[in-house]
Amino acid sequence: MPARLGNAGVGLRGFIAWWSAGLRAWLPLRWQHLLSANGDRVLLQVQGDGVQLRRQRADSVQDVAMLPLQVHGAADGRDPLAGVLADAAAELPRWLVLPASQGLRRPLLLPAAARERLRDMLAFEIERQTPFAAADVVHDGRLLGVREDGQLQVELVVVPRRALDAQMTQLGAMTATLAGVDLLDAEGRTLGVNLLPPAQRLQERNPWRVWNLILGAVALLALGLALAQVVDNRRAAADALQAEVASRSTQARAVAEQRQRLVDAVEGGAYLQRQRNGRASVIEVIDALSPRLPDGTYLEKLSIEGEQLTLLGLSNQAAALVGKLEGAPQWDLPALSGALQTDPRTRMDRFTIVAQLRGTAAEKSTDKQGAAGGAR
Repeated sequence: MPARLGNAGVGLRGFIAWWSAGLRAWLPLRWQHLLSANGDRVLLQVQGDGVQLRRQRADSVQDVAMLPLQVHGAADGRDPLAGVLADAAAELPRWLVLPASQGLRRPLLLPAAARERLRDMLAFEIERQTPFAAADVVHDGRLLGVREDGQLQVELVVVPRRALDAQMTQLGAMTATLAGVDLLDAEGRTLGVNLLPPAQRLQERNPWRVWNLILGAVALLALGLALAQVVDNRRAAADALQAEVASRSTQARAVAEQRQRLVDAVEGGAYLQRQRNGRASVIEVIDALSPRLPDGTYLEKLSIEGEQLTLLGLSNQAAALVGKLEGAPQWDLPALSGALQTDPRTRMDRFTIVAQLRGTAAEKSTDKQGAAGGAR
């Protein structure tokens, strides 16, 4: 069995109407009446010499008044029903309803592609499905359901144009206020079609249209301002981030420079310490000199400049001093610097001896470890 869609309509509007009706069904009855007021309408049905007025709601039809036709036959420029309908009902759309005997209904199967232009597609079926010419009738259609194969179950509704014109003539000035023409079924219920040609329908004036446009413009303006504010916030955040990155970069460079200075200081201190550890100290040199200097030898000056040891003094055995200083582990290559000079007061020879200081065992061990590390 295909799904029954009733009068929900087609396309997006049909879906919205069906969805809205489903939501309203969960609300209390009073709220349903308030929310469905936009779907109310006033039904006009010609019955003999009068016009029966009814107010149709979503779930009920209520009689309003029965008025003679002659009251509505004269057009005086005013709304013929202004004094009959209540203020709320006077603003509702007005529909002429025709009896079921004046219409002809034919069920059809159409492809799914015809759903969006159902009325236009049904116009081509009038002459094949009814004994009338397309120009002699007014028509509309309604969607009954969708089959499992995707085909649409549609009902074509036609009314002879002369029957509609006769009813419109009886209404007189009322025809100018009609929003549509509907047809009753065998049980007296409206089908939910609009047989009135679109050019003759009264276009409902939406009193909220201007306000809706104003509110829409305000909403667009607010949206634009919000987007602009978001862009400004993002730009400010980006600028703040760049400033923070620049500040952090400056700090990082300062830290790197301090670290490099610290590394240089540590390496310089280590180098100086290695230099100090790489040669004999002054105490060691003096301790090594004391047993090697013979009696009658006096030192006036002992200096160490770099790797060079210099001894100045007086001795009565100056020529033998070089031999006595050889073989010491603290220095190497002792030699006289310059000629010996006799001091006239002490009658001793004045000498100057230079020697090259040797490296200590710690320095040699460090050198060996550095060489081994380089090999690795």
